[in-house]
Amino acid sequence: MTPAPTPTRRLLLVHAHPDDETITTGGTIAHYTSLGVEVTVLTCTLGEEGEVIGEQWSELVADRANQLGGYRILELTAALRELGARRPRFLSAAGRWRDSGMAGTPSAANPRAFVNADEGEAVAALVGVIRELRPDVVVGYDPVGGYGHPDHIQAHRITTAAVEAAGTDLFPEAGAAWDPAKFYWTVVDAGELLSAIAAIEVVPPEWSAPRIDELCTVPSESVTTVIDVQTALDAKRSALRAHATQVTVAASGTEYALSNNLIAPILTNEHYILVRGQIGPLGSDGREHDLFAGLPEAGSL
Repeated sequence: MTPAPTPTRRLLLVHAHPDDETITTGGTIAHYTSLGVEVTVLTCTLGEEGEVIGEQWSELVADRANQLGGYRILELTAALRELGARRPRFLSAAGRWRDSGMAGTPSAANPRAFVNADEGEAVAALVGVIRELRPDVVVGYDPVGGYGHPDHIQAHRITTAAVEAAGTDLFPEAGAAWDPAKFYWTVVDAGELLSAIAAIEVVPPEWSAPRIDELCTVPSESVTTVIDVQTALDAKRSALRAHATQVTVAASGTEYALSNNLIAPILTNEHYILVRGQIGPLGSDGREHDLFAGLPEAGSL
């Protein structure tokens, strides 16, 4: 029997590496935690293969001390604290699967790399979390993982399969069935990002503007849901700064860059595509403005 819904709204976001949760969904996390929603971020790897910013952290990388993953747990914990979310959760256990690195790199051939994970084991682990937490809404990636990273694509596969299985009699050892009401992909609206980039007045030294073909976006017309995160931007900025090995926030507080030094605006909206469940009431722009919109007794968050 499926457990009865609980009065408190619950949101589960599945991300590939520490910092992904803040870059793409940090405003959403802070917005909903401020409204009393129980928000959990589940991260699939520790980001061990990431590049780092600054000499202070340069010896942590995989081909030196190989300590970056452990350090990024600290960054993730600090970032989630800034966003008001619950303690970090990891798929199966912290370090169970390793960051795969980019496609074609030696790290992707590591048997422990997430891209090589046994799908049944990984899906069962996530089904267990879904049944434990009983989220109303789950957020994951689109089929290309936003920007094509193998771990993001694998996270899409695992999350999609787990959401489909959680409400069935599959994986009985993972607990009582729970069927999340809505499942979204986190995406970036192409039109809004281009407008925000065009509005940047000052590009910090050593940073540059990205080319069109370097942007990871979806067509504006495909976006079903927009969350206004203007009131959550201070929290998002603080969370971005917590990921100091990966992110630099500009002095203006309105842009950031990763190790590639490509400037990116901190958008005032975060974008989603509903892929499972019923869309809720729409605004004048023809989009939802609440991930919980249309759910019974959800109210207006």
